[in-house]
Amino acid sequence: MVNFTILAGGYSTFVASYLFNAAAPSLTLLAQSPTGANPSWISPHPTNASILYAVNENSPGALQAFTVGAQGVLSSAQGQIGSQGNSPAYAAALSSGQVAVMNYDSGNGLIVPTTDALGFSSAESLITFPASVSHPHMALQHEAEVLVPDLGADTIWRLVEDGSPGVWKIQGQIPQPTGSGPRHIAIFNGTLYTVHELASTLTAQPLPAAPNGTSTISTQLSTVPPNNLTAPMWAAAEIAIPPPTAAFPVAYVYVSNRNTGSTTDARGDTIAIFKTSPELELVAQVYTGLQQVRGMQVGGEDGEFIVAGGVVGTGGVVVFRRTQGGAALEEVARNTDVPTRTSFVWGSW
Repeated sequence: MVNFTILAGGYSTFVASYLFNAAAPSLTLLAQSPTGANPSWISPHPTNASILYAVNENSPGALQAFTVGAQGVLSSAQGQIGSQGNSPAYAAALSSGQVAVMNYDSGNGLIVPTTDALGFSSAESLITFPASVSHPHMALQHEAEVLVPDLGADTIWRLVEDGSPGVWKIQGQIPQPTGSGPRHIAIFNGTLYTVHELASTLTAQPLPAAPNGTSTISTQLSTVPPNNLTAPMWAAAEIAIPPPTAAFPVAYVYVSNRNTGSTTDARGDTIAIFKTSPELELVAQVYTGLQQVRGMQVGGEDGEFIVAGGVVGTGGVVVFRRTQGGAALEEVARNTDVPTRTSFVWGSW
């Protein structure tokens, strides 16, 4: 396949769609579909590519459902429900047909059943995380559990369904280093990889047995690139571990770095690349030309490309090709029509 459509959420009132031509290569803005305010995180339905979910990162927050048509153009909202909290920063569609939405500013979240995948049931119950400071930042389904890294509580909560869809309980947790601020996670080959925003680190540890098993962090590495800046303020953000393929047989971890300080690098912020075997090791820092690079998503044939965007500045949206078996990235296309974007979904609409 040569042409791909990329959807991009952000702090705006629309989701943008782009045409990426891998042969040219080129990246063209196709449309800006109106949504509720601040669709900062977008999530695809796990089996139906024509359905997209988006948060409204407001106070109070909301969750919306859309259908996706030609050129990535969204319908009007086909379903909408309040998130029962403030500033939902993440949504994840589960294989069960439920959608998790986590409220960063109010320390709670929902896992909402759907009706026909577009409507939201009213059977959900609020999940409140028992910590003096709680900032849940993600939801990752792993088998029967949903794991929620909590940046404020320095832990990863383990949720399971409690009797019926929409009703979930905390069955355990995976403590993280004090003050580290776990933000996003990924699991590969039984290892839990955690990006810590406040410490700007990537850690690896065996995934503890449910519900409340223990494990020790085996590796902790900085994500911060070398720099001579006078007042940087680093905050690691996103993580991606593309599954190995014939074209990319070695697994690499990609972590986006944000510099939110008063001095910035003219080359932009970086994506750090780590190899996973025989041990976790930093192999490259790729400068992106983006300020506060945050969201990124792997896509294309065999996961050949990574799309990324910054939350401030004018860097727009950038597509990188994975090279050297995944150990390096090269920029192949950029579009600056929309200056900032925060999350992405690949498709072929």
